[in-house]
Amino acid sequence: MDKIFNTDSFEPDLPPRIYCPLPVLTNRQEVEELLVRGSIEDFLTLSLTLGEDFPDWKYAQDVCLRLAEHPSDKVRANACLGLAYIARTKQRLEKHLVKPVLLREFRSQTEFRWRIEDAIRYINLYLKWRLAFKHEEK
Repeated sequence: MDKIFNTDSFEPDLPPRIYCPLPVLTNRQEVEELLVRGSIEDFLTLSLTLGEDFPDWKYAQDVCLRLAEHPSDKVRANACLGLAYIARTKQRLEKHLVKPVLLREFRSQTEFRWRIEDAIRYINLYLKWRLAFKHEEK
């Protein structure tokens, strides 16, 4: 896997960011093993990986919803972003399951609220939903 180093940081006090391609997971067994034995770092990329490439959108959605219950704010925020990836790549999500999680995280997140806002905006765009930003122009 090639890594790309970003040395043109706008934040000189932070170390350079390292961009890596997301791993490809193709079966549920691999995913379930990661959910049982994985680290926080694994959980951070799992929802993004599933949203980007996993063939079964429903299973990917369900795993993202499971990760959205994790104690880590960062894992929960990435789980919401994973849902946005599913909206983009598969154009499907179950609103009655996803909406309450997104709105809960939108209200409760502080440090990663920007990521939740991005996820909601992407889902609104790709699925033509109107979550959380009713005050914005149509």
